[in-house]
Amino acid sequence: MIDVGTSWYQLLIYERVIGQLGEENPPSGILLTSRRFNHCGGAAFVSEQFSGIPIHIESTAASALSMGDFASTGARRFDSEMPKTSTESVVDSQIWDLGDCQVEAIALPGHCQDGMGYWLPEKRIAAVGSVIPMLDKPSRWDMMGGCLPDLADSVELLLELELEMLIPGFGEAISGKAETRKVLKQHLAFFEQCIEAGGDVPAHWQRPAQTANYLTPRTSWKQIREEE
Repeated sequence: MIDVGTSWYQLLIYERVIGQLGEENPPSGILLTSRRFNHCGGAAFVSEQFSGIPIHIESTAASALSMGDFASTGARRFDSEMPKTSTESVVDSQIWDLGDCQVEAIALPGHCQDGMGYWLPEKRIAAVGSVIPMLDKPSRWDMMGGCLPDLADSVELLLELELEMLIPGFGEAISGKAETRKVLKQHLAFFEQCIEAGGDVPAHWQRPAQTANYLTPRTSWKQIREEE
C-alpha cells in the first residue's frame, strides 16, 4: 500500500483493501510518501489490522511518527491527534521486489523535507504524494518543512523519468507520456515563476484551507492545458 489517509477513515480504508485483495491476500507493507497526517494518520491502525505489517517512511520523519507529533505531521490542522506509529526507514533508490515488478523509492522533497515517491521502472508509473497533490493544484511549500526550490527540483526529477502514469497525492491519476509530461511541466513552470517572485504565491489566488496540501489556481489548469 502507498499511503493510507487520515485516522478519520482508517476503518474504511481497511475494508476497501479487504474488498480489493481479499482476506487471503493481505498487503505486505505500507509505503508512506510523507509525515503529513492526511497521508499517514491511519497507518498504525491499518498495519495492526494486517498483523503488524511494516510501515516505511523516510528516516527523518521516523521520530515524528513514533512520538505522535501533531505539529510537523499537520494533525493539529485537522483538530486531531497523531497516533504514535512505529516505522522502518526508507532511503532513496531502495527497491522492493514484488515478483512481477519492482518498486523503487525516489526522494521528492519540497512539500516537506521527507517527501518520498514510489515508482515502477518497468511500467513507468509513479505515486508521488504531495509533490503533486492534485493534477490541477500545485503543492504548498509554506507548511512546516516545505521548500520551494526543492519542489522545483523534485518535479524536474519526475520529468526525467519519462512516466507513462502519474498518481498524485489525491484525486485521479493521469495516463499517457505526453499528458503526464504536460502536467509536470505546468507544475514546474509555476514553481519557477514563484521562485522568480521571491517565493510568493500570486496575490489573486485564494488562501488555502488549513488542512489542504495544495494551492488553488483562479483559472482551471486543466482548461489551460486543453487550450494549448
